[in-house]
Amino acid sequence: MMPNKVTLDQLEQLVAQLPPQEQLKLVVHICEQLSALPFAIPTVVDDEELQRQREKEADELLALCDAAAEKWEGEFDSAGEIRQMRRDRDEQIWRSKP
Repeated sequence: MMPNKVTLDQLEQLVAQLPPQEQLKLVVHICEQLSALPFAIPTVVDDEELQRQREKEADELLALCDAAAEKWEGEFDSAGEIRQMRRDRDEQIWRSKP
């Protein structure tokens, strides 16, 4: 038989009912258990943090693209380049099929 699972909110309510000295004992106990773990505990990433991380990565990628674009002299048709790359890829795929 599996024990009933307790949510974090329920646990917080239970801990709040303990006297401060017992809460401190609980904190010490939890810290000792976590310190004994042989592996790093993965950090929990919430949706907002994930969004910020993705925005940062997108900004870095755009900065790299801007830096690369500055090295080109004259006109550059990125859409045309992409179309050409797709045509080249399609030709390679079709040639490789029996």
